[in-house]
Amino acid sequence: MGLFDRLRGSDAGRVAFVGIDGVPFSLIRDHPDTFPNLHDAMAAGSGGAIESIVPPESSACWPSLTTGVNPGETGVYGFQDRETGSYETYVPMGQDVQATRVWDRVTDAGRDATVMNVPVTFPPQRNVQRMSSGFLSPDIEKAAHPPEFADALEATDYRIDVNAKLGHDDDKAAFIEDAHETIDARQEAFLEYIDADDWDLFFGVFMSTDRVNHFLFKDYEEHGDNEAAFFEFYEKVDRYIGEIRAAIADDVTLVVASDHGFTSEDYEVHLNSWLADQGWLSFDSPDPEGLGDISDDTQVYSFIPGRFYLNREGREPRGSVAADDADAVLAEVSDALTALESPDGRQVVDRVVEGDAVFDGDHDAIAPDLVAIPNHGFDLKAGFSTPGDVFRHGPRNGMHSFENATLVTDAPDVSIPSSTNLYDIAPTLLDLMDVQYDSREFDGDTLVTADD
Repeated sequence: MGLFDRLRGSDAGRVAFVGIDGVPFSLIRDHPDTFPNLHDAMAAGSGGAIESIVPPESSACWPSLTTGVNPGETGVYGFQDRETGSYETYVPMGQDVQATRVWDRVTDAGRDATVMNVPVTFPPQRNVQRMSSGFLSPDIEKAAHPPEFADALEATDYRIDVNAKLGHDDDKAAFIEDAHETIDARQEAFLEYIDADDWDLFFGVFMSTDRVNHFLFKDYEEHGDNEAAFFEFYEKVDRYIGEIRAAIADDVTLVVASDHGFTSEDYEVHLNSWLADQGWLSFDSPDPEGLGDISDDTQVYSFIPGRFYLNREGREPRGSVAADDADAVLAEVSDALTALESPDGRQVVDRVVEGDAVFDGDHDAIAPDLVAIPNHGFDLKAGFSTPGDVFRHGPRNGMHSFENATLVTDAPDVSIPSSTNLYDIAPTLLDLMDVQYDSREFDGDTLVTADD
């Protein structure tokens, strides 16, 4: 139901959106004692597991969640993308997101938005009343608008992200302490500006959850040494969401969502090493540093997570795969990925998706040709280095999953069917706020149920 069918009155809706990056719904569902506030919100409204996007990587997920469209429209496919017609690569930032954000639609409707710590929003926009950019921002001074907002955040020991390098240590104590300090400072800022700003949309993201999951998730699933610390952290996450719900007015709807799910990691799977072993990728340099070092006869290369690109004639500068051969090469790669097994005999890839099936828009010229969706336990890596071991063990014990992302709301008129995905969130927020939109502009559908 688009809002062309509804009348906007003076009591137009307001929404507080809280992002919990990478939190799987099953964790919340199965542990009501750890998440009493989220279960209370679900009792008033609804909650459920939703699907992420292809690929389920935060740099691509948050632009899609906040716009309601696929990477072919946002122009962001992952943490690393390549320039059109070039072997140059770049890390997408906020200015690379080509689709309209949900808060832009809110401000265009004459309403106000406060946006805090959303990944891939640097540099901060100036058309909202307040924004602090999140993941990928260089520092707080440059990441916050207006300037006095940055000064206020720095005075409270606010930090943009957890120091993930601490998670590489065998002893996770310093990492866990840093995760707590980061989320404590985030919550202090959230509560301050929830109270101080006259907003119609508050949009804030806790990203520390993703960091904790990367280094402690197997401790949760397999009762490891850090299981108690994992639950202690999540008890705090739920308590903070409860504090936010208590701080917002009665007429404000709470929406809580994650951008992807999570599962335990058993292996890193280095796909460019695998491609080299299979003869599809080679380098001109004995010590390659990037995509530009691939040889002219390379047929396929990979970016994380599980994205595969043909070295196409007419698309890449030194393309080797002719148009007439492209389908055959893609079929060979897809079949080989499907057959790939780990050292312990497990199937690595759940399915292989053709790029044309999931990416569509004005910015699909840099879309991957194939995307591999792994089975649980296999984290698909890339890296442009000389061939080596395909299966490796890194410092992380948790990895993203396509399914089992979270959506929770205390809105009684929201339904979350099993087909719900990340694209449905933006139109739902607009419906809850009585902001008009054309449903044809979204890849998702509103979850707000029609009035009787």
